[in-house]
Amino acid sequence: MVSSDGINVDPKKIEAVQSWPKPSSATEIQSFLGLAGYYRRFVESFSYIDAPLTRLTQKGAPFRWSDECEVSFQKLKTALTTTPVLVFPTRSGSYTVYCDATRIRLGVVLMHGNRVISYASR
Repeated sequence: MVSSDGINVDPKKIEAVQSWPKPSSATEIQSFLGLAGYYRRFVESFSYIDAPLTRLTQKGAPFRWSDECEVSFQKLKTALTTTPVLVFPTRSGSYTVYCDATRIRLGVVLMHGNRVISYASR
């Protein structure tokens, strides 16, 4: 939900995700990942977090719910129900870009005052 205060998560969607039961089949995981995937651009490192669940949906993979799957499931639920700190840019004030790069990763954050406008990592 977008307002003058920034971007907030819809309370109805928060409740739906928080009450989502632990999947008991590959089809149920696909259903959950379908919902989560819609918001993947707002979740940093989404593909790393969902990897244990995605492996369970592969053809011929046995369904074994592990601790790693539980952690993945809970992390995704938290990421989907936590309000982002992103705000819309305005014409007033100054902007700051923070960059951090290594040989294998790059991270960039665009800030307006103390508020994050956007971020990206590769």
